[in-house]
Amino acid sequence: MLQKTKAADQTAIYPSLKGKRVLITGGASGIGAGLVEAFARQGAHVAFVDMAEDAANALIETLTPDVATAPIFLPLDLRDIDALKSTVARIEDQLGGIDILINNAANDDRHTIEEITPEYWDERMATNLRHLFFAGQAVVPSMKRAGGGVILNFGSISWHLALPELLIYQTAKAGIEGMTRAMARDLGGDGIRVNTIVPGNVETPRQLKWYTPEGEAEIIAAQCLKTRVQPADVAALVLFLASDDARMCTGHDYFVDAGWR
Repeated sequence: MLQKTKAADQTAIYPSLKGKRVLITGGASGIGAGLVEAFARQGAHVAFVDMAEDAANALIETLTPDVATAPIFLPLDLRDIDALKSTVARIEDQLGGIDILINNAANDDRHTIEEITPEYWDERMATNLRHLFFAGQAVVPSMKRAGGGVILNFGSISWHLALPELLIYQTAKAGIEGMTRAMARDLGGDGIRVNTIVPGNVETPRQLKWYTPEGEAEIIAAQCLKTRVQPADVAALVLFLASDDARMCTGHDYFVDAGWR
């Protein structure tokens, strides 16, 4: 929850986010859950999709007493593009449109070069790259009708550091940064801003399973700031870039990694 790093009454409030219609992919846990909470606390109307139904329902139950409008959850496998398109249409019907899309969902399963097959390559690209474009494509008409919007794509620090056993994941994440640049150029005339968020190693239950205490110590040692990045830290950057305060920010990559090099 956001309060882990900063009390709720100390976080920034963006008036321009109140009432905005926000779609977040992969919102049931980890960074995604932090994003759902952050936008809900801004007074936005939040919908999120995920495959983890139990975690999603638990998140809604936790947040509902504390926010003006409870988030909406729809189960979705983002690899199914037809289901993605129909789900976006349902969310637009429920919310009256989509102003902000947060393309957060991904899966960083480890793999060696020898293990990669054509089938695995295609599945990993569908999991980590393809759906970001098609989700963006699906929301663009609604944003154009509204006179503008925001698409924030999640990249990864991993390919900037060339971390091991993540070849397909890093290829997909590098592609996201190129896609962001292209989308920002093509959609800028319609008032739609597109940026990439590049998180460092964020302390979530999923990330903790990959690292020993010694591995975590190595991460801290490589960071300029000697503390773990939290989902709330990522959410703080996302809120700013989604708000009108960032109205001239588009086509770029924004890092929140504690200076990990």
